[in-house]
Amino acid sequence: LPAVVYLLLFNYKPMYGIIIAFKNYSMRKGIMGSPWIGFANFQRLFSSYWFPIILKNTLTLSLLSLVLGFPIPIILALALNEVQHSRFRKGFQTISYAPHFISTVVMCGMLTLYLSPSSGIINKFIEILGGDSKNFLQDPAMFKWVYVLSGIWQEMGWGSIIYFATLSGVDRSLLEAAEIDGASRLQKIWYVNLPVLMPTILILLVLNCGSLLSVGYEKVFLLQNPTNLSASEVISTFVYKSGLEKADFSFGTATDLFNSVVNSIILLTANAISKKTTETSLF
Repeated sequence: LPAVVYLLLFNYKPMYGIIIAFKNYSMRKGIMGSPWIGFANFQRLFSSYWFPIILKNTLTLSLLSLVLGFPIPIILALALNEVQHSRFRKGFQTISYAPHFISTVVMCGMLTLYLSPSSGIINKFIEILGGDSKNFLQDPAMFKWVYVLSGIWQEMGWGSIIYFATLSGVDRSLLEAAEIDGASRLQKIWYVNLPVLMPTILILLVLNCGSLLSVGYEKVFLLQNPTNLSASEVISTFVYKSGLEKADFSFGTATDLFNSVVNSIILLTANAISKKTTETSLF
């Protein structure tokens, strides 16, 4: 019952506010008192100068994070599963988990310090190798790589936990039989461990596809500056600036609703494809 009450209060009750997207909302008049304007906010969004930019940036960051970041925890789990020295394996796991617990604000502060063109350790290393220092956070072309690669480093250990848990359930007799048959370590990973992981991989891939347009607001906003805005403005930061900074609540709600609807369509499509091709799905 407490879980049901929680869902009703914090997940279902706020859905009432969705109708703001179809109104010219006024705080003085309230939600019901504000006049209906239909799809005018959506038309304004689709004709906005920023719409193709934020859509492109959001997709770029999401796809890069998915393509580059999704396989890393799988590879890490498979590799550490082969390590026989338990103390080394547990120590490396602990070290790889640690960055997940660094707050977003602290992480962005670290990136700003490390990538500083004057005193950052990354640029110092580049200068030692004979290169010129570069202001990574003011270069729109570099922003996506800073965002994606730092995210991979921060989350790869934490993301591998579920794969470690799945690998712990591998039938040892299968591995022993493969070893007796002369299978190499790579063959055992490919033919025994990876098939066991496949259902988990597919479920997590479907869930990741369902949040393809949901690039986190905090990290992008904290790394954002006027010089990289063309590459760093995404849907979530656009919603924040429109809805809260400019107090254009109806337009901000319409933008976020568009984001949620597209994510839902992608999730359902990915789930249907997975169910049809592999018989593994969320529902």
